[in-house]
Amino acid sequence: MDSTQVFISRSRLLTHESVWRGDIVAELPRGSKSGFIEEAVSIVDAARDRGLILRVAGACVIRLHCHKTGHLHDALKRELSDIDFVTYAKFVKGLRSLLAQRGYIANDRFNVLHGTVRQIFIDEVNRRTVDIFIDQLDMCHKVDFRKRLELDYPTITLADFLLEKLQIVKITEKDVKDLIVVLREHDLGDQERETIDAEYISKRFSDDWGFYYTTTTNLGKAKDFLPAYEVLTEEDRLDVRTKIDTLLSIIENEPKTFGWKMRAKVGPKKQWYHDVTDLRS
Repeated sequence: MDSTQVFISRSRLLTHESVWRGDIVAELPRGSKSGFIEEAVSIVDAARDRGLILRVAGACVIRLHCHKTGHLHDALKRELSDIDFVTYAKFVKGLRSLLAQRGYIANDRFNVLHGTVRQIFIDEVNRRTVDIFIDQLDMCHKVDFRKRLELDYPTITLADFLLEKLQIVKITEKDVKDLIVVLREHDLGDQERETIDAEYISKRFSDDWGFYYTTTTNLGKAKDFLPAYEVLTEEDRLDVRTKIDTLLSIIENEPKTFGWKMRAKVGPKKQWYHDVTDLRS
C-alpha cells in the first residue's frame, strides 16, 4: 500500500465534531456550517467505501484545511451555501446512486444540459445543494483535475483550490476571503500536503496568458482588500501580502511559451476568458 492509500484509509469522520486527517484532528465549527462539513466528509467517505473517487472543493476546503486560522472564516462572515465536489467521469453513475440513497434529488433539467461536465443534486429536507464537477472545472478558465484527485483527501489539493478561486474573472468578496484565509494558514512550496504547490500553479500559466492575467489581477485585488478587514491583525496582513508577492514572483519567473508571449502583446483588448452562465435554476 502506497503513502496515498495509507493517508486515505486513515482519513475518516470520527464523531459529529471532529475529522481525522492523517495526524491532525480539526475541530469543526458548530451550527449550520458544521452540517455542511460533516455531510461533505461523510459523502466522500461513503464514496471511497464504494471504490469511487470524490473530493471536496469550494469553500468547504477552508474548513477542512485551515485548522489554525479557520476562525477567520467566521470573523470575516464567510457563510457556506452549498457543497462542491470533484470526481472523474467514470464514477458519476455510482455517485448518482449513492446520493439518491442519501435523499438527494437530481436537478434533471441542469444535468441533461451540462451532465458531462457538471451535475447538481438537492437535499430538500436539509436544504443542501451538492454541485459535482466532472474531470475539470471549465468556467472563466479551465482547471483540470485529471490525475490530481488522488493527491489529497478528503479535498482537492490546496493548489487546485487556489486555481478554482483565481480563475474567476469577476471575483467576489467571498472568494477573496477564501484566498486570504488559505494563504494565511499555509506556506508556499513544491509539494501538495498542507502546502500550496506554487510550482504547479506557475506552470499552469506558462502557456495560458488569459489565465495568467486573471490570476495576477485577482491576487492584486486580494492584497487591496487586506486593509479593509479589521479582524485581520497586522501580522495577518503582512503574512498574506508577502505570500501573494512571493507567488506573483514565482509566476512571473516561470518561462513562458512563444504563444503566451504573442497573446500578451494583444493584452485585455481581446477577451481572454470564457463567458460563464450559471443555469442552476
